[in-house]
Amino acid sequence: MGIRTRWNLVALGAAVCVLVTASCSSSEAPDGLAASSLRTSGSYLALGDSLPFGSYDGAGDAYEDADNFVGYPQLVGAQLGLAVSNAACPGETTVSFRDGGCGYRDSYPLHLSYGSAGQSQLDFALEKLAELDDVELVTVQLGANDAFGCQRSTRSRCTAATDVEAFARSVQTNLDSILSALREKAGYEGQLVVVTYYVPTADDAIEQALRALAEVIDTVARAHDAAVADGYEAFREKAEATGGDPVEAGLVYPNDVHPTDAGQELIADAVLAVVN
Repeated sequence: MGIRTRWNLVALGAAVCVLVTASCSSSEAPDGLAASSLRTSGSYLALGDSLPFGSYDGAGDAYEDADNFVGYPQLVGAQLGLAVSNAACPGETTVSFRDGGCGYRDSYPLHLSYGSAGQSQLDFALEKLAELDDVELVTVQLGANDAFGCQRSTRSRCTAATDVEAFARSVQTNLDSILSALREKAGYEGQLVVVTYYVPTADDAIEQALRALAEVIDTVARAHDAAVADGYEAFREKAEATGGDPVEAGLVYPNDVHPTDAGQELIADAVLAVVN
């Protein structure tokens, strides 16, 4: 994918003093932009689901090697010169993040190996924060899979006020406990950024749930001295030119909910915009 080559070269630019244009393209993730790469000025821990992981639907054999997927954490890390530890797991919910049970791990490798098969992403994150003394940035993106679950499990497809409220309340409780653990249990006092989701399709039901999720994320993030990277608004603005359709705008893959290279770059820009 083109963005992988472009951002790898940007990351190398500081070393070779060359600025690379966006015209580069590649169908494979370059070796220099691995999910956990050695740099010189601190580290960055990325947490969450398939968006920070970088995966997309229908990838086939590419799932067998996590390095085939490059998400926005690699782009952010390259720009900031930080070593990236991407612990994200596709399909993760706020519940499985805290308690364990991300099913993707049963079939395919992640960017990083957890301590045990049953270890939750939260416990892994707490261990990583205890292990590393140079973490300058932690990003968290969770909640979209909770919204999809609400769609599947409710008769209203998560459009009834009671269903939306129950979904929002659950995510707020879970996300609050997650950020509390990162701040208080791990004692992490550095830059913490929570990322909101774009609306991937012209589906009123999922848009309603994701708008509610964005409000929850904003509320919980601020309670824990965390910045909010507004992926929701970034995609909305870009998609205006195509009638609000992020697929037509080239930000989301057709028949999928995952971001394209351009979409990943847009999320990276949203994160960079709030990093001190």
